[in-house]
Amino acid sequence: MKKTIITLAISAIVFGTTSQAQAAGFQLAEYSSTGLGRAFAGEAAMADNASAQSRNPAMLTYLTGRQLSAGGIYVMPNIDVTGDIAITSPLLGAQAMHVPASAHDVAGDALVPNFYYSNQLTDEWTWGLTVNSNYGLATEIDTTHAAAIFGNKTAITTVEFNPNIAYKINEQFSVGGGLRVVYGEGSISATTPAWVGAIKSNPALPAAVAARLPDSGITLKAMEGDDIALGWKLGASWQINADHRLGLAYHSGVELELDGHASGLLYDGGQDLSIEGYLPIETPAFAELASYNQLTEKFAMHASVNWTQWSVFDQLVAYFPGEQKPVSGVESDLVKDENFKDNWRYALGGTYQLNNDWLVRAGLALDKTAVEDQYRTTTIPDTDRLWFSMGAGYQASKNLTVDFAVTYIRMYGDAPINEQQNLAGLALVNFDGEANGDVWLAGVQLSYKM
Repeated sequence: MKKTIITLAISAIVFGTTSQAQAAGFQLAEYSSTGLGRAFAGEAAMADNASAQSRNPAMLTYLTGRQLSAGGIYVMPNIDVTGDIAITSPLLGAQAMHVPASAHDVAGDALVPNFYYSNQLTDEWTWGLTVNSNYGLATEIDTTHAAAIFGNKTAITTVEFNPNIAYKINEQFSVGGGLRVVYGEGSISATTPAWVGAIKSNPALPAAVAARLPDSGITLKAMEGDDIALGWKLGASWQINADHRLGLAYHSGVELELDGHASGLLYDGGQDLSIEGYLPIETPAFAELASYNQLTEKFAMHASVNWTQWSVFDQLVAYFPGEQKPVSGVESDLVKDENFKDNWRYALGGTYQLNNDWLVRAGLALDKTAVEDQYRTTTIPDTDRLWFSMGAGYQASKNLTVDFAVTYIRMYGDAPINEQQNLAGLALVNFDGEANGDVWLAGVQLSYKM
């Protein structure tokens, strides 16, 4: 049964395994350790193993027989949000009260697994199956942290089940398509910071005002829920000649509708109420243009340009269609303005064949942020990122290949955060700070030709 509780800090609730997102917004890129070794450069034109269909289903036509590929990427983020809270209220005098509000290591480690299968039916037709994830985010701070009013916990786990089919038109052109079946479950909450309790316990504060302030650690709004939604993807490849290839792929957006119930002090007033609610969310479409170029007998170069339609992530609005409304009586609640913009990613990589058993990979990428500085939030501290990747492939036997990869991602440039929140009509709370940090990724992929 679906269950959803609509939230205050819902801005990160769309997708992924429970790890900090490593592409723009909350998009994940960790779908194959093979591609990770070259910073996913040229992915829509690559056909290393069955994972090739994840980015471009047309690449299935380059895979012979039946193949399996499975692996995992371990994500180790080190993300900090530094800053302070300024509280302005006539109750506190003319000067704003400042409270330190930095949070360190707000995203935990996680393993992102994947599984792929391909089956060549004829010389022209090949089908395949993928199980992976394309979006994700998880951040958490203490329930009484100074910035918990903006959101103390955000987590989402998704799985994408994706059957694909590809057709080889001739020696130059191939096309493919697939159905995206996306399952996602998530939770998120916002709580009362410790400084609210400190203000409430101040003997100089009028009793009537103190009574309106919630205790520290109280849940203001929270959410947990799941949904299943459908999308699609298309791809094509052009084999210019034996050494050069182009690939183009497009993945549609997926519209999720999280149905369930709203709760938390600001919705139910502390009463035992069941408030029906739902939150529509559209995850963005994305596309890639990629190239594969065999420059010498041993060395190949790969490149990609990726676009993601983040501009669809504009606002988060919760709706309450049932007879029981929130204590304020509203039919809907504008949870947060996000104002994302479309973003671009650029990657360049290479592969070198050392001998019959070993090859090495390396790649660089620039992943542009999907957030303008004035709209960045503590729950999605998105910034520009630089990728530095390296990897290796080992031919363990005639049919078994093992790929290893490691990547270092560094936040690049300034990432200021400025958020405001009204505290029960008694004070204006402003967070002023910035996001910074880095991420290490390490993965292994096993690929077998059956």
